[in-house]
Parts: sequence; C-alpha cells; structure tokens
Amino acid sequence: MINLFAFLVEKLSLLCKLKVLVFGSAHAQERPTQPRGASSAPSPPHPPLQRGDLLEVPRTLFTHFGVYLGDDRVAHLIPDILPALTDDQRRLATVVTNGRLIIGCLCRRATVRVDTLEDFAYGSRVLVNRADGSGLVVGAAKGAKALPAEEVARRAEALLGSFPYSLLWNNCEHFVTHCRYGRAASRQTEQFCECIKSAIRDRRSILVTTILGIIFMFFGGMATSTTLPTILIPFTLWMAG
Repeated sequence: MINLFAFLVEKLSLLCKLKVLVFGSAHAQERPTQPRGASSAPSPPHPPLQRGDLLEVPRTLFTHFGVYLGDDRVAHLIPDILPALTDDQRRLATVVTNGRLIIGCLCRRATVRVDTLEDFAYGSRVLVNRADGSGLVVGAAKGAKALPAEEVARRAEALLGSFPYSLLWNNCEHFVTHCRYGRAASRQTEQFCECIKSAIRDRRSILVTTILGIIFMFFGGMATSTTLPTILIPFTLWMAG
C-alpha cells in the first residue's frame, strides 16, 4: 500500500511539474514586460527584439509561443471560439480571454493573430528563444536549419487568419517551428507523450487501474459500464507495457 501511495504521488508530482521539467528552454533569454497597471521603473538594458525572433511565454501548464514581427507586434496561434461566432472585427481584435481560449481548444478552433507584446505576454514574462535548431526542435524537425529572420516573419504573416487546431498535434509551438525551420514540431507534445509512455510501462499502473475498477464496481454495481473497464484497461496496460 505504501508503494502504491508513493506511485500516485510520483505521477501527480510529475504532472504538476511538467512545465518546469519539460517546457522550459535552455536557449531562452528572459525579456521583461511591463505588468498591466504597474508603474515604470528603471531596469537593466536588454538586447532589442528583432523581427523574426521566436518568443516564449511560460503559462501554468504549458509554454505559449509566438513570432515577433517588429513594432511591438507578435504573431501567434491561439485557440479562439469567437471567429466562429462573429465577423465583428472590433470584437475579434480584443484580447483572447481564458473563456474564449478554453472553448476554442475544446472545439478545435484557432486563429493566427497579431497582438501587442503586452497582450501576448498576458502578464507573464517573455523569453526570447535563441536556439539555432538544436534546443527547441525535435521529432520531424530535428536537425533543421533555422531560416533567416525576415523569412520567419513573412511566413508567420502569410498564415494570419483561421487555422486548424489540435492541442497535441497542431498547437502554437508547431506554428512557430513551421515558420522558423519549415517543419512543424512540438517539444512539449514529444515530452508529454514520453510521460504517458512511462506511466503505461510502469507495472504499478496495472495495479492502480485494477483497484480503481474494483472500487467503481463496488459503488456502481456489477454493470457493463463498470465491469468492462475494470477488465479491459488493466489488460490493455499489461499488453502495452
């Protein structure tokens, strides 16, 4: 029982720390932005952003990516349900709220849009990714050479508008790697899949799902909806492990 508890704590800790362990880039340099409503204060000088720079904004469970276009403008792919509901450009130009983002993500609706650097950051710090092709790129884009900065910006501008979206297979990181390297890839997706495979290969997952299935059967009764998952899920994990 102690080992089982330790296993559950380990997996929960892994998910909670996923952003720290996976999504941070060793090639990113912090670029402070002025918090909304904060008074200006002197800060050490930072290299100016260049058109075509790849920007990262750490969020709670993931990192958001965009391409700097110059003049305080950032192109980025973001889930948004509003374009499917209205053509009012004034409403569409407003900052994408969390509600619009979540519903857009669930409905697989997204748009490549241009926002100010402050709106893109949404109160978080901005990091400039200086990777030359080895830090961010994985999978299909591994080893790809970075395109010239102006070409990166032009590719981002050419994709403005509605865009197909998938949380794992076509997200904001796929967008920026396509613009920068000509091949879409996501380090976040790759690492998330590795975590899932690690959990599946762990034999304790079979014990956990079996115990949970028995508990559901105890409280829900011997029904098809409880019995089949109790048998099939541990069996699938056993065969895939």
